Amino acid sequence: MNRIPLWTLAAASVLTSLPAAADEDLKALREEIAQMKQAYEQRIAALENRLKEAENRPAPAPAADPSGQVGAGSAFNPQISLILDGVYFRDNKKGGSAELYEHIDGINHGHEHEGHAHGELERGFNLRETELAFSATVSPHFDATAMMTVSSEGDVELEEAYFDTRSLPYGLKIRGGKFLSGIGYLNGQHPHAWDFVDQNLPYRTLLGDHGLLDTGLRLTWLPKTGNWYTQLGVELLQGNEQTFATSGEDTPTGRADGAALAGTAAGELSARKSGPRLTTLFAKFGPDLGDSHALQFGGWLARSSQHQEVHDHTEEDPATLVHALEGKGRAWGLDAVYKYDAGRYGGQGNVKLVGEYLRLDKNLKIAFHENGALVGQKRDFTQDGVVVQGTYGFLPHWQAGVRYDVTGLTNKLDGPAGNLWDKNKSDRWTFALTRQIDHFSLLRLQASRGNLWVEGAQENVNQIFVQYQHSLGAHGAHAF
Repeated sequence: MNRIPLWTLAAASVLTSLPAAADEDLKALREEIAQMKQAYEQRIAALENRLKEAENRPAPAPAADPSGQVGAGSAFNPQISLILDGVYFRDNKKGGSAELYEHIDGINHGHEHEGHAHGELERGFNLRETELAFSATVSPHFDATAMMTVSSEGDVELEEAYFDTRSLPYGLKIRGGKFLSGIGYLNGQHPHAWDFVDQNLPYRTLLGDHGLLDTGLRLTWLPKTGNWYTQLGVELLQGNEQTFATSGEDTPTGRADGAALAGTAAGELSARKSGPRLTTLFAKFGPDLGDSHALQFGGWLARSSQHQEVHDHTEEDPATLVHALEGKGRAWGLDAVYKYDAGRYGGQGNVKLVGEYLRLDKNLKIAFHENGALVGQKRDFTQDGVVVQGTYGFLPHWQAGVRYDVTGLTNKLDGPAGNLWDKNKSDRWTFALTRQIDHFSLLRLQASRGNLWVEGAQENVNQIFVQYQHSLGAHGAHAF
């Protein structure tokens, strides 16, 4: 009988076991890759959370020498940022929809507003205002910020310039200069922080495209209230905001004597009072809901001690009579915001819901009218509005948004004999898809359909926007 060599048996055994060993190795490799992928995603999510915490953390006070001066690095090297904002725009009105939005029926119909507008677009490609911001710690006691806008034509305008105190006790803080008011939730946001391309209807019809922006002082207090966030604030402002706090003139003259009459009307108004002419009070509250959830409620009041208007609509209707009014203005609002941080890579699963209600009342008297019998009569204007919007991160770096905004739920004018007119409401639905490429760049596609009332006629307005934004340089963290 022939014997089989031992080395032959050993080789056969090894060859027989090769497929099983290969399967085990592949399985182990797959498990290792899956573990590495999971660990990588967890590390990315942790780094993003650390970045958010770092952005929201107050900057440490700079080292000061015995004289109280900050170091040269902070003194001569402020943070500088520049925001590029471009929009491709189409509509169903051959570019005229922007003009329709500026003349929605209401108590501020056709009024010019102080400052630049963020909504003036023409069909095709547009470069909106480029925002240039400087911020620095001036000393251990003050921060300072200045923001300017540069139009596509090269016109430069100062948007904000203010200081903030750093060292007041008991949770107190003072801001002084020209700044966006602390009222509401959306009012303090610049266009690059909006979740949509354009301003919502209640703000643009009641406060203006830029919101309530004025010069003065703000005092805020953050009391220690345990698990509740509480902020109380008061502002004393000069009153140069034009929707309900200062003089505004409609000057498109269609009659030969229109300009002269407008000048005569303005001359019949009282001398402008010394400032401050506008006062605001606001409060914000938020319970502690843990690391993933955040909720904040707010309310505010604003009162203007002097409001003046000169109306000349003779270009639109030559039969219109020139007149001037003056009196006081009041506004108030409520706001709420909820945020959910899913803690996942690229903001996937994050949710933000925002709702605001605004109401504006102007209690005026006729100071001049071509029909002299009307001089001295009262005119009480009332208009309100609501905006509700939400965003959801459905994929890493992808966000979907929807907004419903309406102005003129109440939209009326009362005189001595009762209601003189009761205008219709204007509303709109907006949908946006945003690709947040990183913290510095985004692309956005937005479509909206508005049902507007202009000059007593209904207008259906469809708009499409394609927007890009790029942030150059260091930019401070956005507020909650």
